[in-house]
Amino acid sequence: MADLSINFAGIKAPNPFWLASAPPTNSGYQVMKAFDAGWGGAVWKTLGVPVVNVSSRYGTMNYRDNRMVGFNNIELITDRPLADNLREIEEVKKHFPDHAVIASLMVESKAEWHQIIKDCENAGADGIELNFGCPHGMCERGMGSAVGQEPDVLRTIVKWVMEAANIPVITKLSPNISHITDPGIAAVEGGTDALSLVNTFKSIVGIDLDSYAPYPTVDGQGTNGGYCGPAVKPIALNMVKELAQHEVTMNTPISGIGGIETWRDVVEYILLGATSVQVCTSVMHYGFGIVREMEKGLTDFMDAKGYDTIYDFAGKALPNVKEWKDLNLKHKVIAEIDDDKCIGCQLCYIACEDGAHQAIALPENGSRVPAIIEDNCVGCNLCSIVCPVEECITMVKRDDGTEHVTWAERTAKGDIPDSFNDQRGGGVGHYVPKPEEALKNRKPYGKV
Repeated sequence: MADLSINFAGIKAPNPFWLASAPPTNSGYQVMKAFDAGWGGAVWKTLGVPVVNVSSRYGTMNYRDNRMVGFNNIELITDRPLADNLREIEEVKKHFPDHAVIASLMVESKAEWHQIIKDCENAGADGIELNFGCPHGMCERGMGSAVGQEPDVLRTIVKWVMEAANIPVITKLSPNISHITDPGIAAVEGGTDALSLVNTFKSIVGIDLDSYAPYPTVDGQGTNGGYCGPAVKPIALNMVKELAQHEVTMNTPISGIGGIETWRDVVEYILLGATSVQVCTSVMHYGFGIVREMEKGLTDFMDAKGYDTIYDFAGKALPNVKEWKDLNLKHKVIAEIDDDKCIGCQLCYIACEDGAHQAIALPENGSRVPAIIEDNCVGCNLCSIVCPVEECITMVKRDDGTEHVTWAERTAKGDIPDSFNDQRGGGVGHYVPKPEEALKNRKPYGKV
């Protein structure tokens, strides 16, 4: 059976499922409940000089019937005294000595960093995480993402920390930057033992149409917050990939964060190079119990694939993540509709007709099942994506696999379009209806 235990930059845990530094790790009570439920580690809510928070603090991005697709918060670091948090860290480690307890930290001066590191070590923390990502409130005070967006400053503070730390150091990066590799490289150059990402995205999730204030509203006003939840996962996965592939950061352990809710999410992060994951929003939505599904799903996946540990497949997807110029231009797929599964909604026709390449025709025999115009299908996948029936529309390979030509190879040979009307363009000869055809079914004004 699969062994889920990990050694992350020297921090041992019974599994890779960690709670991210956030409201679910605000107290020893919550962390003990989480460990008892099955979580392998927890990054404590960020410690520093206590703050005063506002009310309310959370906003949400809902999509149709799905709540909390995206989640926004304007809550700051801990508002509890440092002594209380340290005492509870010590208590948690007494009850769960084999679980990972990481202290998230955010202070200003070198002296403060050295002192709080010593305090956390004395309390029994297994590691520390440097919060260089918070995009609201704390950044206005010169901390959080104000550091994460300045690689030179980040490098300097990491060096301060490494002077004092006797336990592993994780540097948490802000995604609010053009190139995530810039702060990642700076952290490695500063001597960090590991990286974690992403922190939250600077955002406004909506405007109250009565008060005209951003959500969450505070006495009729608001501010930008930190955005997280399932909606950020694609961006976070790409940023993890960027660091896992870069020559400077690729050998530094990565803890993946952002939109993790199911075991599949966990597997995807590991396949892109993460060797632990951190979860927040889904716990705030569904509670600590979601870890049971994650554990079973990951174990079943590993057993089915024959993996003994997560290190057997960590980063396994990275060789398949290429730049666009290295993709095979000769690969050809087209859509195929299963008539027996089709429910006749014709959403595929609408999507292709109005949003893609006019490669689907409506039937003329009384049926509601559309048909693919194969000569016009470019294999874009849109129809299969919008189809509400699983496996009704599939993409079928049409090339024989004997040719492999990339844009990079064609560029090297000088065989690419180099003028506006170059006949080597990919759309040359592709059928497009005449513009006036768009008006053939137009109804007179006022008619329906």
